[in-house]
Amino acid sequence: MANSEIKFDPEKKLFLGELSLDGKLRPVHGILPVARFAQKYGFEELYVPTENVREAAIIDGLSIFGVSSLPTLIEHLSGVVKIPKAKLTIVDKVKLVSSIDFSDIRGQERAKRGLLIAAAGGHNVAMYGPPGTGKTMLAKAFAGILPELSFEEALEATSIHSVAGTLSETFITNPPFRAPHHTASYVSLVGGGTVPRPGEITLAHYGVLFMDEFPEFDRRVIESLRQPLEDKTISVSRAKGTAHFPANVLLVAAMNPCPCGNFGFRGKPCICTPSALSRYRRKMSGPIMDRIDIWLEVDRVLPSSLSGDSEGDKSETFRNRVEKARTAQRERFNKKGKKISRNAEMNARDMVTLVTLDKESRKTLDLAALRLGFSPRVYHRMIKVARTIADLERSEEITNAHILEAVEYRPKKFDV
Repeated sequence: MANSEIKFDPEKKLFLGELSLDGKLRPVHGILPVARFAQKYGFEELYVPTENVREAAIIDGLSIFGVSSLPTLIEHLSGVVKIPKAKLTIVDKVKLVSSIDFSDIRGQERAKRGLLIAAAGGHNVAMYGPPGTGKTMLAKAFAGILPELSFEEALEATSIHSVAGTLSETFITNPPFRAPHHTASYVSLVGGGTVPRPGEITLAHYGVLFMDEFPEFDRRVIESLRQPLEDKTISVSRAKGTAHFPANVLLVAAMNPCPCGNFGFRGKPCICTPSALSRYRRKMSGPIMDRIDIWLEVDRVLPSSLSGDSEGDKSETFRNRVEKARTAQRERFNKKGKKISRNAEMNARDMVTLVTLDKESRKTLDLAALRLGFSPRVYHRMIKVARTIADLERSEEITNAHILEAVEYRPKKFDV
């Protein structure tokens, strides 16, 4: 091209791919965000490796061409052959079917109720209780009651996984579910590297970050959650600068109440020493606990509940209720011109215009805050949870009962 052997107009054309030594084009990561960039900045044609065509063709308004080799591209640009323009990829919405249904889990109705509220409002949730009580099963079933992503959310989530090289499907239509092991490194969870790459927290964007054995994670990892749980982004600093990654995640944490797992629960006595108990609880700071809206005790299920024939509600029933509550929230936000979709995303200014409490409800909340020592952050988060409970009950107003239930979800046996 530099020798003018190929004459073509490069205006508004973008080329992307990895060239191998034999002249063939290899697929590359990050095609979707490049296609979005090309569309945004007025490019008309995008040339990508053949294997990347389906991903790039998700974006409308661009002419996408799949190229197998450099000679083929040269012939096309020279007018010798014609590479056919790719058809727009039709996104098939795949209904998420979790391997575990809520009806498969006997008992734990209170925990299911708390998870329903968390899903409806996008609230962070922690489950604590003895080993073997179903915390992990509940978390996996939780993924099955979340609504599908909107198209814009799906574009963002898919773009992130495209860049990271973890895209296992053409288009992500359901909320991602990431469950890193507690031994995972800081970089693998938070992100980093010489060229900063997104970690598990960012890969869970618009989805669920499930952290089992939560206190066993590296303290730095736990503390790094402060920013994404508050601002929905995470920053990774390196010598050459700071990278900012999106991280709008719904945290689901699961943990034992103490190292042996029995403190404060029926069945077996706790054998932990006071010093061991203190060390375990200090792994989670007050600011982290404040950012978790709903705390659920998951106790051992009584034998009578395990042997009964009756089943609880199926996940589909829960998901329908979540979708109706989310719809109510979006309508309320749209009326006020707010570009948010879940109650948990409201900031202090939003709450002034979107949430009102009557005198009785405000008095109940103030009394609870005084007795339980709520920080201002927890105080506002309790109002958001109460608003979600009201949405699930199809109530325009937040009642005293909604406030009382929200307060019940603060931790009791896991105080720092």
